Amino acid sequence: MRLKNLSVLIFICLANTVLAQNYPTRPIRIFIPFTAGSAADIIARAMEPAMHERLGQAWIIDNRGGAGGNIAAELTAKSANDGYTFMMGTVGTQAINMSLYPKLSYNPPKDFMPVTLVGDSPNVLVINPVVPVKSVKQFIALARSRPGQLNYGSSGAGTTVHLAGELFSMMSNTRMQHIPFKGAAESLTALISGETDLQFASISSAINLIKSSRLRALGVTGLKRSASLPDIMTISEAALPGYDAVAWYGLIAPANLPATILNTTHKAAVESLAQTEVKNRLAAAGVDLRILGPVEFAAYSNAEIQKWAKIIKVSGAKAE
Repeated sequence: MRLKNLSVLIFICLANTVLAQNYPTRPIRIFIPFTAGSAADIIARAMEPAMHERLGQAWIIDNRGGAGGNIAAELTAKSANDGYTFMMGTVGTQAINMSLYPKLSYNPPKDFMPVTLVGDSPNVLVINPVVPVKSVKQFIALARSRPGQLNYGSSGAGTTVHLAGELFSMMSNTRMQHIPFKGAAESLTALISGETDLQFASISSAINLIKSSRLRALGVTGLKRSASLPDIMTISEAALPGYDAVAWYGLIAPANLPATILNTTHKAAVESLAQTEVKNRLAAAGVDLRILGPVEFAAYSNAEIQKWAKIIKVSGAKAE
Protein backbone atom coordinates (compact mmCIF):
# COMPACT_ATOMS: atom_id res chain seq x y z
CA MET A 1 0.00 0.00 0.00
CA ARG A 2 2.84 2.37 0.88
CA LEU A 3 4.54 1.68 -2.45
CA LYS A 4 1.29 2.36 -4.27
CA ASN A 5 0.81 5.69 -2.45
CA LEU A 6 4.42 6.62 -3.14
CA SER A 7 3.93 5.85 -6.83
CA VAL A 8 0.85 8.06 -6.95
CA LEU A 9 2.74 10.88 -5.25
CA ILE A 10 5.65 10.59 -7.67
CA PHE A 11 3.22 10.58 -10.61
CA ILE A 12 1.51 13.75 -9.36
CA CYS A 13 4.84 15.52 -8.85
CA LEU A 14 6.03 14.56 -12.32
CA ALA A 15 2.73 15.63 -13.86
CA ASN A 16 2.90 19.02 -12.12
CA THR A 17 6.49 19.46 -13.30
CA VAL A 18 5.50 18.78 -16.91
CA LEU A 19 2.54 21.16 -16.68
CA ALA A 20 4.73 23.89 -15.20
CA GLN A 21 7.34 23.44 -17.91
CA ASN A 22 4.69 23.78 -20.63
CA TYR A 23 3.08 26.76 -18.93
CA PRO A 24 1.04 28.58 -20.08
CA THR A 25 -1.22 26.76 -22.51
CA ARG A 26 -4.32 28.95 -22.24
CA PRO A 27 -5.25 32.58 -21.44
CA ILE A 28 -4.54 33.91 -17.94
CA ARG A 29 -7.15 35.75 -15.87
CA ILE A 30 -6.11 38.87 -13.95
CA PHE A 31 -8.58 40.07 -11.35
CA ILE A 32 -8.60 43.83 -10.77
CA PRO A 33 -10.00 44.81 -7.36
CA PHE A 34 -11.38 48.10 -8.64
CA THR A 35 -13.30 49.43 -11.62
CA ALA A 36 -11.95 50.22 -15.07
CA GLY A 37 -9.83 53.35 -15.05
CA SER A 38 -8.42 52.76 -11.56
CA ALA A 39 -4.65 52.70 -11.15
CA ALA A 40 -4.62 48.91 -10.74
CA ASP A 41 -6.64 48.58 -13.94
CA ILE A 42 -4.37 50.97 -15.87
CA ILE A 43 -1.27 49.06 -14.76
CA ALA A 44 -2.66 45.68 -15.80
CA ARG A 45 -3.81 46.96 -19.19
CA ALA A 46 -0.46 48.67 -19.78
CA MET A 47 1.36 45.40 -19.07
CA GLU A 48 -0.99 43.11 -21.01
CA PRO A 49 0.51 43.40 -24.53
CA ALA A 50 4.06 42.83 -23.28
CA MET A 51 2.99 39.94 -21.01
CA HIS A 52 1.05 38.41 -23.90
CA GLU A 53 4.15 38.57 -26.07
CA ARG A 54 6.39 36.96 -23.45
CA LEU A 55 4.04 34.26 -22.21
CA GLY A 56 2.37 33.51 -25.52
CA GLN A 57 -1.08 33.77 -23.95
CA ALA A 58 -3.44 36.69 -23.43
CA TRP A 59 -4.15 38.33 -20.10
CA ILE A 60 -7.90 38.47 -19.52
CA ILE A 61 -8.59 41.60 -17.46
CA ASP A 62 -11.48 40.95 -15.08
CA ASN A 63 -12.63 43.98 -13.07
CA ARG A 64 -14.31 42.93 -9.81
CA GLY A 65 -14.63 46.14 -7.85
CA GLY A 66 -16.39 46.51 -4.53
CA ALA A 67 -15.89 46.15 -0.77
CA GLY A 68 -12.57 47.95 -0.84
CA GLY A 69 -11.07 45.35 -3.16
CA ASN A 70 -12.16 42.39 -1.04
CA ILE A 71 -14.38 40.82 -3.72
CA ALA A 72 -11.51 40.32 -6.16
CA ALA A 73 -9.16 39.29 -3.36
CA GLU A 74 -11.53 36.57 -2.17
CA LEU A 75 -11.97 35.25 -5.70
CA THR A 76 -8.21 35.12 -6.16
CA ALA A 77 -7.58 33.46 -2.81
CA LYS A 78 -10.09 30.70 -3.62
CA SER A 79 -8.77 30.08 -7.15
CA ALA A 80 -6.58 27.16 -8.16
CA ASN A 81 -2.84 27.78 -7.79
CA ASP A 82 -2.15 26.63 -11.35
CA GLY A 83 -0.87 29.92 -12.78
CA TYR A 84 -4.06 30.85 -14.61
CA THR A 85 -5.43 33.27 -12.02
CA PHE A 86 -3.66 36.34 -10.69
CA MET A 87 -4.66 39.67 -9.20
CA MET A 88 -3.23 43.16 -9.36
CA GLY A 89 -3.05 43.53 -5.59
CA THR A 90 -2.94 46.85 -3.80
CA VAL A 91 -1.87 48.19 -0.43
CA GLY A 92 -5.55 47.88 0.49
CA THR A 93 -6.09 44.24 -0.39
CA GLN A 94 -2.68 43.13 0.85
CA ALA A 95 -2.21 45.23 3.99
CA ILE A 96 -4.79 47.82 5.07
CA ASN A 97 -7.94 45.70 4.84
CA MET A 98 -6.65 43.19 7.38
CA SER A 99 -7.13 45.79 10.12
CA LEU A 100 -9.83 47.91 8.51
CA TYR A 101 -12.41 45.15 8.10
CA PRO A 102 -13.35 43.17 11.23
CA LYS A 103 -14.02 39.97 9.28
CA LEU A 104 -12.16 39.13 6.08
CA SER A 105 -12.78 35.96 4.11
CA TYR A 106 -9.08 35.80 3.20
CA ASN A 107 -5.73 36.23 4.93
CA PRO A 108 -3.12 37.97 2.74
CA PRO A 109 0.04 36.38 4.21
CA LYS A 110 -1.45 32.89 4.09
CA ASP A 111 -3.69 32.94 1.00
CA PHE A 112 -1.50 34.75 -1.53
CA MET A 113 1.85 34.33 -3.25
CA PRO A 114 3.49 37.71 -4.01
CA VAL A 115 4.94 37.61 -7.52
CA THR A 116 6.20 41.09 -8.36
CA LEU A 117 5.81 44.46 -6.73
CA VAL A 118 5.20 46.73 -9.72
CA GLY A 119 5.27 50.25 -8.37
CA ASP A 120 3.75 52.82 -6.10
CA SER A 121 1.78 56.00 -6.39
CA PRO A 122 2.46 58.66 -3.77
CA ASN A 123 -0.16 61.17 -2.78
CA VAL A 124 0.47 64.87 -2.41
CA LEU A 125 -0.44 67.18 0.46
CA VAL A 126 -2.40 70.02 -1.12
CA ILE A 127 -4.06 73.00 0.53
CA ASN A 128 -6.49 75.68 -0.49
CA PRO A 129 -4.32 78.71 -1.41
CA VAL A 130 -6.12 80.83 1.19
CA VAL A 131 -4.44 78.79 3.94
CA PRO A 132 -1.52 81.07 4.91
CA VAL A 133 1.39 78.62 4.64
CA LYS A 134 3.84 77.65 1.91
CA SER A 135 5.73 74.73 3.41
CA VAL A 136 5.11 71.57 5.40
CA LYS A 137 6.87 73.01 8.46
CA GLN A 138 4.70 76.12 8.32
CA PHE A 139 1.61 73.99 7.98
CA ILE A 140 2.54 71.87 11.01
CA ALA A 141 3.06 75.03 13.06
CA LEU A 142 -0.34 76.31 11.97
CA ALA A 143 -2.06 73.00 12.75
CA ARG A 144 -0.49 72.90 16.22
CA SER A 145 -1.72 76.41 16.90
CA ARG A 146 -5.24 75.43 15.89
CA PRO A 147 -5.81 71.92 17.28
CA GLY A 148 -8.88 70.28 15.76
CA GLN A 149 -9.77 73.36 13.71
CA LEU A 150 -8.24 72.42 10.36
CA ASN A 151 -10.09 69.78 8.37
CA TYR A 152 -9.01 67.51 5.57
CA GLY A 153 -11.15 65.69 3.06
CA SER A 154 -10.70 62.26 1.54
CA SER A 155 -12.41 59.95 -0.90
CA GLY A 156 -13.64 57.79 1.98
CA ALA A 157 -12.81 56.37 5.39
CA GLY A 158 -10.00 53.83 5.32
CA THR A 159 -8.65 54.90 1.94
CA THR A 160 -4.94 55.58 1.52
CA VAL A 161 -5.62 59.32 1.31
CA HIS A 162 -7.45 59.19 4.63
CA LEU A 163 -4.81 57.11 6.38
CA ALA A 164 -2.06 59.34 4.99
CA GLY A 165 -3.65 62.12 7.00
CA GLU A 166 -3.83 60.00 10.14
CA LEU A 167 -0.16 59.07 9.82
CA PHE A 168 0.71 62.74 9.30
CA SER A 169 -1.18 63.72 12.45
CA MET A 170 0.55 61.03 14.49
CA MET A 171 4.04 61.93 13.31
CA SER A 172 3.58 65.71 13.50
CA ASN A 173 1.73 65.72 16.82
CA THR A 174 -1.19 67.62 15.33
CA ARG A 175 -4.95 67.10 15.47
CA MET A 176 -7.10 67.64 12.39
CA GLN A 177 -10.70 66.84 11.53
CA HIS A 178 -11.27 64.20 8.85
CA ILE A 179 -14.21 64.67 6.49
CA PRO A 180 -14.93 61.72 4.18
CA PHE A 181 -16.61 62.22 0.81
CA LYS A 182 -18.03 59.76 -1.69
CA GLY A 183 -15.09 60.09 -4.06
CA ALA A 184 -12.00 62.01 -5.08
CA ALA A 185 -13.90 64.45 -7.29
CA GLU A 186 -16.22 65.52 -4.48
CA SER A 187 -13.41 65.89 -1.95
CA LEU A 188 -11.32 68.01 -4.32
CA THR A 189 -14.32 70.20 -5.16
CA ALA A 190 -14.81 70.79 -1.44
CA LEU A 191 -11.14 71.74 -1.07
CA ILE A 192 -11.24 74.19 -3.98
CA SER A 193 -14.41 75.83 -2.63
CA GLY A 194 -12.90 76.24 0.82
CA GLU A 195 -15.17 73.75 2.54
CA THR A 196 -12.03 71.87 3.61
CA ASP A 197 -8.51 73.16 4.22
CA LEU A 198 -6.29 70.39 2.90
CA GLN A 199 -6.18 66.94 1.39
CA PHE A 200 -3.73 64.12 0.77
CA ALA A 201 -4.76 63.69 -2.85
CA SER A 202 -3.58 61.32 -5.53
CA ILE A 203 -1.13 63.08 -7.81
CA SER A 204 -3.05 62.07 -10.92
CA SER A 205 -6.23 63.77 -9.66
CA ALA A 206 -4.54 66.89 -8.30
CA ILE A 207 -1.70 67.64 -10.70
CA ASN A 208 -3.68 69.88 -13.11
CA LEU A 209 -5.16 71.80 -10.17
CA ILE A 210 -1.66 72.33 -8.83
CA LYS A 211 -0.31 73.51 -12.18
CA SER A 212 -3.21 75.95 -12.56
CA SER A 213 -2.57 77.27 -9.01
CA ARG A 214 -6.06 76.34 -7.84
CA LEU A 215 -4.34 74.22 -5.19
CA ARG A 216 -0.97 74.63 -3.48
CA ALA A 217 1.23 71.54 -3.14
CA LEU A 218 3.30 71.30 0.02
CA GLY A 219 4.78 67.82 -0.02
CA VAL A 220 4.71 64.37 -1.59
CA THR A 221 3.87 61.42 0.66
CA GLY A 222 6.50 58.95 -0.58
CA LEU A 223 10.13 58.59 0.46
CA LYS A 224 11.32 59.85 -2.91
CA ARG A 225 10.13 62.72 -5.05
CA SER A 226 7.57 61.96 -7.69
CA ALA A 227 8.59 62.09 -11.34
CA SER A 228 5.30 63.90 -11.95
CA LEU A 229 6.12 66.65 -9.43
CA PRO A 230 9.93 66.69 -9.25
CA ASP A 231 10.11 70.16 -7.69
CA ILE A 232 7.89 69.27 -4.74
CA MET A 233 9.78 68.00 -1.70
CA THR A 234 8.68 64.86 0.08
CA ILE A 235 7.08 65.33 3.48
CA SER A 236 9.89 63.16 4.82
CA GLU A 237 12.66 65.46 3.65
CA ALA A 238 10.71 68.64 4.37
CA ALA A 239 9.70 68.02 7.96
CA LEU A 240 8.90 64.46 9.08
CA PRO A 241 11.78 62.03 8.43
CA GLY A 242 10.50 58.57 7.54
CA TYR A 243 6.99 59.69 6.64
CA ASP A 244 5.82 57.29 3.91
CA ALA A 245 2.23 56.80 2.77
CA VAL A 246 1.87 55.50 -0.76
CA ALA A 247 -0.57 53.40 -2.70
CA TRP A 248 1.30 50.42 -4.12
CA TYR A 249 0.48 47.71 -6.63
CA GLY A 250 1.80 44.25 -7.32
CA LEU A 251 1.07 41.02 -9.11
CA ILE A 252 -0.39 38.44 -6.71
CA ALA A 253 -1.22 34.73 -7.15
CA PRO A 254 -3.03 32.20 -4.96
CA ALA A 255 -0.78 30.63 -2.34
CA ASN A 256 1.57 27.76 -3.14
CA LEU A 257 2.07 28.68 -6.78
CA PRO A 258 4.56 26.20 -8.28
CA ALA A 259 8.09 27.65 -8.29
CA THR A 260 8.56 27.21 -12.03
CA ILE A 261 5.38 29.16 -12.78
CA LEU A 262 6.29 31.81 -10.20
CA ASN A 263 9.71 32.34 -11.78
CA THR A 264 8.28 32.40 -15.31
CA THR A 265 5.63 34.97 -14.42
CA HIS A 266 7.98 37.16 -12.41
CA LYS A 267 10.55 37.20 -15.23
CA ALA A 268 7.87 38.12 -17.78
CA ALA A 269 6.56 40.91 -15.53
CA VAL A 270 10.02 42.42 -14.99
CA GLU A 271 10.76 42.34 -18.72
CA SER A 272 7.36 43.86 -19.51
CA LEU A 273 7.85 46.69 -17.04
CA ALA A 274 11.17 47.50 -18.71
CA GLN A 275 9.41 48.38 -21.96
CA THR A 276 9.36 52.12 -22.69
CA GLU A 277 5.69 52.16 -23.67
CA VAL A 278 4.69 50.44 -20.44
CA LYS A 279 6.81 52.78 -18.32
CA ASN A 280 5.34 55.82 -20.06
CA ARG A 281 1.76 54.66 -19.48
CA LEU A 282 2.45 54.05 -15.81
CA ALA A 283 4.18 57.42 -15.43
CA ALA A 284 1.19 59.15 -17.01
CA ALA A 285 -1.00 57.53 -14.36
CA GLY A 286 1.26 58.78 -11.58
CA VAL A 287 2.77 55.37 -10.86
CA ASP A 288 6.50 55.18 -10.15
CA LEU A 289 8.15 51.84 -10.93
CA ARG A 290 9.33 49.94 -7.88
CA ILE A 291 10.10 46.35 -8.75
CA LEU A 292 10.61 43.74 -6.04
CA GLY A 293 10.88 39.97 -6.35
CA PRO A 294 8.63 37.48 -4.51
CA VAL A 295 10.68 37.29 -1.30
CA GLU A 296 11.26 41.03 -0.99
CA PHE A 297 7.65 41.74 -1.93
CA ALA A 298 6.40 39.39 0.80
CA ALA A 299 8.59 41.07 3.41
CA TYR A 300 7.42 44.52 2.32
CA SER A 301 3.75 43.45 2.45
CA ASN A 302 4.16 42.08 5.97
CA ALA A 303 5.82 45.29 7.13
CA GLU A 304 2.97 47.31 5.63
CA ILE A 305 0.39 45.15 7.45
CA GLN A 306 2.02 46.00 10.78
CA LYS A 307 2.43 49.67 9.94
CA TRP A 308 -1.16 50.31 8.91
CA ALA A 309 -2.58 48.16 11.70
CA LYS A 310 -1.08 50.61 14.19
CA ILE A 311 -2.40 53.65 12.33
CA ILE A 312 -5.90 52.20 12.06
CA LYS A 313 -5.99 51.21 15.73
CA VAL A 314 -4.86 54.60 17.00
CA SER A 315 -7.11 56.56 14.62
CA GLY A 316 -10.15 54.34 15.07
CA ALA A 317 -10.66 54.28 11.30
CA LYS A 318 -13.44 51.97 10.12
CA ALA A 319 -14.56 50.79 6.70
CA GLU A 320 -17.64 52.54 5.39
